[in-house]
Amino acid sequence: MRTLGIREFLLPAPSKVILEFFKQPGYLLMQSLDTLRTTLAGFVLAVVLGVAAAIGIVYSRFLDRTLYSLLVAMNAVPKVALAPLFVIWLGTSAAPKIAIALLIAIFPILIDTVLGLRSTDPDMLDMARVNRASRAKILWKIRFPNAMPSLLAGMKVGISFALVGTIVGEFVAGETGLGHVILVAQGSFDTPTVFVALALLCILGVLLFKAIEFAEERLLGWHASQRERPEAGAGGI
Repeated sequence: MRTLGIREFLLPAPSKVILEFFKQPGYLLMQSLDTLRTTLAGFVLAVVLGVAAAIGIVYSRFLDRTLYSLLVAMNAVPKVALAPLFVIWLGTSAAPKIAIALLIAIFPILIDTVLGLRSTDPDMLDMARVNRASRAKILWKIRFPNAMPSLLAGMKVGISFALVGTIVGEFVAGETGLGHVILVAQGSFDTPTVFVALALLCILGVLLFKAIEFAEERLLGWHASQRERPEAGAGGI
């Protein structure tokens, strides 16, 4: 970066960033795995709790008026501001990091699932009721399949948010993970290591998003949104 007049400790050359990775690949990969584990734990909890809450909100007017409004209000609060509270409540283990990842990831999953469950064709619901289908059968046979595209769309957003939440947790309470690597490197002005950690975070984010996208293609092959996708390599002339 000398040709641009930028000092190397501000913006290191790509070669220095690559060299920095190969100085300690084992350590950096272990920190990446730690971040990945925390992200997946927070994300799985967000999916389970988000879907359960969405079902409750759709079927209960009380939960719709109370829990839904509370979650909307909580979503307006910057999650970074809540991070110190989680450290006080849960200590400096993995728990506060998972809790922050869960809190950030759950909202898009919950909202999209609620919208998907509520968008079920009323005629299909009426037909099921006429045939005396139970509420549980209507949920799992009609409402939930109808909500799957929305749920998976929320999961694609949620997995990225879970990664963001994990990094926030590692900044505040972590002693491991890529967020901790960035924090330590920043304190010693080790810019190449910061860029290595950022590059690894980008790779993690893309891989996690693609994993959800792959699941979407496999689970929703029957859905119009998948059939209408352009074929790979096809293009207009």
